[in-house]
Amino acid sequence: MKLKSILSLITAALLSSTWAEEAVDAANTIILSEQGVKNLGIQSAKAKKANFEDSVFAIGHIKPIPNRHSVISTRFSGRVVQTPPIVGDIVVKGQVLLKVESRQPGSPPPVIDVKAPEAGIISKSHVTLGQPVDPSQELMDIVDLKQVWAVASVPESQASKLKIGTTAHIKVISLGGTSFDGKLIRMGSEANHESGTLEAIFLLDNPGLKLRPNMRTEFSIVLDERKDVISVPRKALQGDAADPYVFVKHFDLPNAFVKCPVVVGERNDRYVEIKSGVTRFDEVVTNGAYFLGFAQGGGISLRDALDAAHGHKHNEDGSELNADQKNAQEVGQDGISAEGAMSWTSPIVIFLIVSNAITLVLLTIVTIKKSQ
Repeated sequence: MKLKSILSLITAALLSSTWAEEAVDAANTIILSEQGVKNLGIQSAKAKKANFEDSVFAIGHIKPIPNRHSVISTRFSGRVVQTPPIVGDIVVKGQVLLKVESRQPGSPPPVIDVKAPEAGIISKSHVTLGQPVDPSQELMDIVDLKQVWAVASVPESQASKLKIGTTAHIKVISLGGTSFDGKLIRMGSEANHESGTLEAIFLLDNPGLKLRPNMRTEFSIVLDERKDVISVPRKALQGDAADPYVFVKHFDLPNAFVKCPVVVGERNDRYVEIKSGVTRFDEVVTNGAYFLGFAQGGGISLRDALDAAHGHKHNEDGSELNADQKNAQEVGQDGISAEGAMSWTSPIVIFLIVSNAITLVLLTIVTIKKSQ
């Protein structure tokens, strides 16, 4: 008899704990209408188990490669007789940039073509139509931007971790955050003692010549890569450092989302490592996750959603009706019917359930000790 009593107490404690968990799940479940999902712009992505990049963040700028710069001048004195190209114009090798009428005597005076020695973009121009020129003047500058340098200001404490060939994901602010991948080709010749940084220079291909000198950039410099790490997009993570959480799509109900506390690890520019709280089978909310936090308590109730999905009645916390509740519902009794079931999501009810569970566990322990 003692053994049966102990088993009964343990079973009751486990059931109480299960009911409490169900109540918490119900409180953390947000159910929206289809229109609500559209209004909040809800989008989701699978949590994935993949290679995770440990990285260091830095800021910097785009710079033309120094030895790919040409200065245009003339070898004789004269006067510009053709409208020259302007800053920003793209020129090709051999293109006529200027026509200069020589001061040498002649009728008419000889006109000499000044051609582009290399392809590129006119970065500076110091000449206009009709202007007198001589060999000592710089008329215009051309830079070749088919490849450029992305120069990062790396904290000195991190500089020793960088190796030639290191990859960086580089976002260009003025291009709407467009990302380019570059390889580290050299380090700066000296550190900046005021900012405590050292320049790291990455080589970038520049198709379409969209990258221009002095554009501001953000760097995610890859220091290491770990395999089989569960991660989610950064914008899926909500809350603060003490209580981070994500919203996971309900496995069964449409337009339903469950608030799941998580333990986070490292972060990079795109993903956050999730140590616990989410599996690789979960689908987390990315776009609209912030606004979803304010939708708690609104929308459709969990009970109504489950009733519609499964075709039968549930308790307010989403749990299944027990035999007594089903019988009471069938005969129309009051008190314990499904419609009049106590709300397990009430904080007071949750407290009572947990308190009872603890009391039952303590009684079980005392009973076991007395029986020994």
